[in-house]
Amino acid sequence: MTTTHQQKNLLVGVDVGGTNTDAVILDPTLASTAQKGVLAFQKTPTTSPNVTDGIETAVKSVLEQSKIDPARIACLTIGTTHFVNAIVEKDARRLSKVAIIRLSKSFTKDIPPFSDFPPALKEIMNGYYCFVSGGLHIDGAEEAPIVEEEVVQQCQEIKKRGITAVVISGVFAPIDEHFKQEDHVRSIIQRELPGVDVVCSSEVSNIGFLERENASILNASILKFARKTIKGFKTAMKRLDLHCALYLTQNDGTLIDAAAAASLPIRTFSSGPTNSMRGAAYLGLSDFNKTGKKTSTIVVDVGGTTTDVGVLLPSGFPRQASAYVEVAGVKINFSMPHVESVGLGGGSIVRIKNSDVTVGPDSVGHYLTTKAKVFGGDVLTSTDIAVAAGEKIGDPELIKDISASTVAQAQAKMKILMEKVVDQMKTSPEPLPVLLVGGGSVIVPRDLAGVSEVILPPYHSVANAVGAAISKIGGTVDIIQSTAEQTIAQIVAKAKEMAIERAIAAGAKADTITVAEVDAIPLQYVANQVRVIARAVGEFSPENIAVDPIGEDEAEDEEVYAEEAAKMETAFTEDPRPIVDVDTYVPTVINNKSGIPEWIVSETDIEWMADGCYVLGCAGGGSPFPEYIKLRDQIRAGHTMRIIDSSALKDTDVIYWGGHMGSPAVSNERLSANETAEAMQELMEYLRHDSFDAVMSLEIGGANGLQPLLVGSTKYFDRPTVDADWMGRAYPTYWQITLCVYQSDQLVPCAIASGDGKSILMTKTTNDEIVDRALRASCSEMGSRVGMAAKPVNKEKVVKYSVLNTMSLAWRIGRCIAKAKQHNTTSSIAEQIIEEVGGPESAKVLFRGKIIGVERRLWKGHSYGEITIQQIADDDQEASGERQSVATGGLLKIPFKNENIYAKHISDDGKEEFIAMVPDLIAVLDTQSGKALGVPEYRYGVMVTVLGITCSPRWSDTPKGLEIGGTTAMGYKDIVYKPLGKYVEPKSVVLEYAPKA
Repeated sequence: MTTTHQQKNLLVGVDVGGTNTDAVILDPTLASTAQKGVLAFQKTPTTSPNVTDGIETAVKSVLEQSKIDPARIACLTIGTTHFVNAIVEKDARRLSKVAIIRLSKSFTKDIPPFSDFPPALKEIMNGYYCFVSGGLHIDGAEEAPIVEEEVVQQCQEIKKRGITAVVISGVFAPIDEHFKQEDHVRSIIQRELPGVDVVCSSEVSNIGFLERENASILNASILKFARKTIKGFKTAMKRLDLHCALYLTQNDGTLIDAAAAASLPIRTFSSGPTNSMRGAAYLGLSDFNKTGKKTSTIVVDVGGTTTDVGVLLPSGFPRQASAYVEVAGVKINFSMPHVESVGLGGGSIVRIKNSDVTVGPDSVGHYLTTKAKVFGGDVLTSTDIAVAAGEKIGDPELIKDISASTVAQAQAKMKILMEKVVDQMKTSPEPLPVLLVGGGSVIVPRDLAGVSEVILPPYHSVANAVGAAISKIGGTVDIIQSTAEQTIAQIVAKAKEMAIERAIAAGAKADTITVAEVDAIPLQYVANQVRVIARAVGEFSPENIAVDPIGEDEAEDEEVYAEEAAKMETAFTEDPRPIVDVDTYVPTVINNKSGIPEWIVSETDIEWMADGCYVLGCAGGGSPFPEYIKLRDQIRAGHTMRIIDSSALKDTDVIYWGGHMGSPAVSNERLSANETAEAMQELMEYLRHDSFDAVMSLEIGGANGLQPLLVGSTKYFDRPTVDADWMGRAYPTYWQITLCVYQSDQLVPCAIASGDGKSILMTKTTNDEIVDRALRASCSEMGSRVGMAAKPVNKEKVVKYSVLNTMSLAWRIGRCIAKAKQHNTTSSIAEQIIEEVGGPESAKVLFRGKIIGVERRLWKGHSYGEITIQQIADDDQEASGERQSVATGGLLKIPFKNENIYAKHISDDGKEEFIAMVPDLIAVLDTQSGKALGVPEYRYGVMVTVLGITCSPRWSDTPKGLEIGGTTAMGYKDIVYKPLGKYVEPKSVVLEYAPKA
């Protein structure tokens, strides 16, 4: 007898957690009832290593409870962290070696695959990597076409090594709608290496080359294990007599069918928190939204050890995290929910010492039912406190000896912890509702500051399984388009339409589809280019669900988990990074043959300078991370970089200077090659210079701060870097440098080079500003990213006009960040930096808070925008003894033109005051890491400290300097520059640590 679609309408949801596996049977037609359509639910211990056993037990239980005919089940949906756990645990039995084929003729070679992998994972996964012709520019044009012979040759090498998983990683592959280079290479590989798994990076993630490639490598490494796991799921379905579709839940709250999940298991990595949030929305928001209060909602999921807190958007889907997240120490740009965790759960241990009560962060975890006092154990836990306060769990007679004072103090501590993490996730001062789910939810107070109401929905303990059951079908689009011949509105409309089409193709019911997310982000420095992300979701119906029949070849296979059941092999590879004591570390400074002190740069120095350069970038200049990787690898290969003080220069010395020009979006994708070195070589040929005496940075801010070390390395020109730059921070254009403040016609002759064989010389000009405009126009035609070398200078100009000792300053700021991390004092990082740059007269904490608004727009090839930060009161900070911020209460607005322009405080009564502006430095620091945030990292909900640092007197001593470097040049003519404080010239590391005579 065939079951009709009307009868086949029940959903089974399963969520596999670290402790328990939860299952529910749900009838969506009964969603409006008090039971929310939940026909049966079950919690059972998660089984290891074969999670399928626990899934089968839980599903069998709900089927027996409900007495449902299995033929009525339309879909089995499983949420599992099984795949990501294999990576987190570095389990060599479940991970495969991977070969990577990069498509780029001229770029990315200096930063090879696995460059930023933890050593243990690199040891497991790194099978082989190579480079072949290919790659695109940001405008979609080919950098080079695919050469089939090159790919065939690499296939032979991969075959020799016995590698069965291959990643194809092409520069700008996500925007390759015309050439389809990755598809082309995949077809060659499949022909040459039949049966090998091939992963195209463009099908895994989006713009951001290293992060996309990293995600693709993780995905490829677990493919074999994912297929075995999903085969095990199907085997369990066969034993349960379930003949329905099998889906897995994705990170964004939508579904992926079993076949696709076997190809893209990375999409399930963060499905656990997502399931909890989606389940909470289904169980608790339907009645709440009937009141007309539809708004963002905080979801608090309390487990045994930790509490995960996320935000449901009005659409009912989780707010996504920032562009980059880390999995097992690997940075990836993959969509995952923004979740903050706090060490508080149902098993958190409560201690009493000298009348003081502490709660957690350690926990009895899944031993709660044997360790907690209410269950006959001997450990006082947060659950015992909840029972003492009136909750009905276990035996309350066993905790009669707990004093009322202990209960009150413990509850107060838990309340504070909850309020802080909830407030951290809010993006507006208005109270928001909290949905409370999870087995440990009984410990959460029902009255929380900043919360309009606490909702404890029915079946809250299995909200994660409910979330799995009710997940929707989704379609996502992430495209870069030109606005030259179409408006942003037209591009957004096109992206929405594409997302809807993809959702329908995936099985969504057309009349239920809505657009859950859309964002348009202009690309920095690139004219007429905008990135649009759109996501559409819809309900699925039995008509649209493709049932993958379970064949005889998928009968129970005892070998499915043989690798997992064996003793787990975990790689322990020594980390090559040096272990240093920040408090005692001293840089290496030696006298050269001429008796001049030279700072021999170490790997530690590079790391600190990179962090310091990003702070000095004032949100611009591009991330220094790729340059850091290149310099680190050069040092490991035996190359040397040297830094000298400006006083060590001779009067006759020729000093070359330059850096990168163009879009950070390009460098994030194609990475930097040797553009600056090539531009200097081009200028040397024009000027008939055989060499030069020293090299210097255009700007200390961002990635350009490290450029002279790359050029001056023994790998290239083997010349020392001068401890100085021409800006003291990052600025949008070349003519906004201190040299141009004091003298005209200092930029030509100059040269730019693309890194792939193209270069341009400019030898004459009528003014400095036109140089930047002409070069920038050429830059856009050369891939929107070039290296630049300008007219060489002598010692007199360096000493009189540059900002001195900025390499040293970047190093000192980076050392502050490292020291704060070592001593767990990151919450006071701003104060530590203030002391380093000259004390409270030279720098100030401008504001503390969290980002609650981010706006971006494109105008004349630059990214304009503004962030809004909501105040956090000083007495709410984690550290004691912090300086009072310049402004308190209200909001702070920071507009940017690639870099931060000014900081305007708006008090609670509406009064506006400019508290800092260029040319002074305005840096936004991430409170959690202590590191700087650049414009690409600005996102909602990030806790920040805004730091103001006084600019160099090179800017503030002359009216011309204010005109060029100040707000007039930025397009804000109604603002009068007001100095922030006194400038203190930073000390030279070279001179401070120079060998004694």
